[in-house]
Amino acid sequence: MDPLFSIITVTWNAAGVILPTLESVQRQTSSDYEMLIIDGASTDDTLAIVRQASIPSMRVFSEPDKGLYDAMNKGIERARGRYIVFLNAGDAFADDAVLARLARLASGNPGVIYGQTQLVDSDRNVVGDRHLTAPKRLTADSFLNGMVVCHQAFFARRDLVPQYDLQYRFSADYDWCIKVLRSSTVNAYAGEAPIISYLAEGMTTRHHCDSLKERYRIMCRHYGILRATLSHLGFIPRYVKRRLSGAANRQ
Repeated sequence: MDPLFSIITVTWNAAGVILPTLESVQRQTSSDYEMLIIDGASTDDTLAIVRQASIPSMRVFSEPDKGLYDAMNKGIERARGRYIVFLNAGDAFADDAVLARLARLASGNPGVIYGQTQLVDSDRNVVGDRHLTAPKRLTADSFLNGMVVCHQAFFARRDLVPQYDLQYRFSADYDWCIKVLRSSTVNAYAGEAPIISYLAEGMTTRHHCDSLKERYRIMCRHYGILRATLSHLGFIPRYVKRRLSGAANRQ
């Protein structure tokens, strides 16, 4: 019988960050999942660490790819679960019962199950909440406010998911989530407790300006130029507040 969840982790030379991800999956009280490692032909110890984890439901694929989103597309093609979630190397489930809680929500067969995200540092210390809070009611229009749900906290029903659009290098996940939500009629909120611990300094963080430019193009495509532009004007106070907060924390 196919599992309820397909946990897809894309790796490339991730030996320094992959272990907490694997351990958080191992500790889940629910075993109704499979884990897919989609590796881009790593040259470090990533694959050795993965295989030592001995997760019974894990399948490992290692081959060259055309980048992150190409690898994620390979994960979609190989997934068997009813719901797909992308758990990046370095990220983790926030506690041991996350999948068990989400499994109860899955009984209603929503198109998306989603929740909150907390930020952790490289020592796995919680450093705060994500700057955007997932809304209690989620629709495609919610993403006019930006990536309001962290991609790792977005469990999408497999029959609704498209392939990632490879024309986008940094924000194809934003485009993908909007497309999924456009196909989903009912979405389930997992509550205030975080379901994902997100390791700061991901690829989008390192390429923030490029990501924002892509997101504007995606917004224009889905919502029209006027709504996209008005939304971006609304982001300015939020951006200034974050910059000022960051400067104060560094003093």
